[in-house]
Amino acid sequence: MKIYIAISVFIVVSALSNAQNSRKLDTIYANDQKNIALFFPQTITQGITGSTQFVFTYNREKQQNFGLLQATPGEESNLLVICGNSIYSYIVKYKKHLKKLNYFISESESIGELAPEVIKKVIEPELHNLSINNGKQYNKSAASLLSKKPRKPHLTERNQGIVLGIENIVFQDSELYMVIQISNESSLDFDLNFLKLSTQTRQKGKSTSVQTLLKQPLYQLNTPAMVKANQTKRFVYVFSKFSLSDDRRAVLELNEKNGARDVALKISHRFINNPD
Repeated sequence: MKIYIAISVFIVVSALSNAQNSRKLDTIYANDQKNIALFFPQTITQGITGSTQFVFTYNREKQQNFGLLQATPGEESNLLVICGNSIYSYIVKYKKHLKKLNYFISESESIGELAPEVIKKVIEPELHNLSINNGKQYNKSAASLLSKKPRKPHLTERNQGIVLGIENIVFQDSELYMVIQISNESSLDFDLNFLKLSTQTRQKGKSTSVQTLLKQPLYQLNTPAMVKANQTKRFVYVFSKFSLSDDRRAVLELNEKNGARDVALKISHRFINNPD
């Protein structure tokens, strides 16, 4: 789906750009041990990678001008970034040893511009459209998992009456389906700010730094905006299938909006690689 969106944007760029740059695309190298920081001359509106082996993250709420790139071993891909109405495009490759960790992008590196109406119609609804289009593929399987009788989560973590749990993990085709529960055992409603899954190295000593790689969900079903007091919500996140080595683990992080009842659930590589 990301590749399809990137191709669609490139078609629009070809049709509407005032000056298309034919220069060879620059290459940016990344790996799963360090964050590569990209600083753009304008705030980032959208960032798309052509492969799930590469993850580009940026602040969608506060609109900042920098993003972070990480990668896992595999074939090269591409990165498309929209800043205002300017388009930037790069080849991205995995590299075990990195010499450059920060890229300062100049306006001259833009490959063209989008008309304002195109930004509104094509770029802004991207997240919503991804959910709708991917829903045709994933909704049936996710709904089937939720239709089963709820069971006690295999893994749980709590903070001030907020309990985050994983009820089930299922591999199907090239996807990982995660059935998640949020239980509010407190007397105060819980407003969800975000829920994210990442993988990280396991700390073996105080001096060991933690290297984190964010996992972008392909689809979500029934993710709640609020969990009322004494209520439990069940929902499904769908990710591209992945496995973990024994020196890494997954972390599911729940963040409260305008609150401090955050929960971080650590998931062993054994549970990811061998779910029930």
